[in-house]
Amino acid sequence: MSDENAKTPADHIGDTVAQLKEMRHYSKNNVETLTAAWLLFDGELSKLKQAEKIADLMDRQGQLHEALETVITDLEEVLEKMKPAPEE
Repeated sequence: MSDENAKTPADHIGDTVAQLKEMRHYSKNNVETLTAAWLLFDGELSKLKQAEKIADLMDRQGQLHEALETVITDLEEVLEKMKPAPEE
């Protein structure tokens, strides 16, 4: 790879933010899917006594989703600070 095509630190951060945003999207879908499963196991399938296991997964996935949000916000702030100041 030539130097002119080398990625800058800002490029790497931008790529990471994009990947984390994609992960956040899937994380949100996972939370929604687990919530639907939990409702099923807490209702119709309650006699199986498995709702607590699904709730634990739902909580953990929710924690991951929240952590992704925090890291995305932090990295976007870093990226903003890396932008050159506007010329006057």
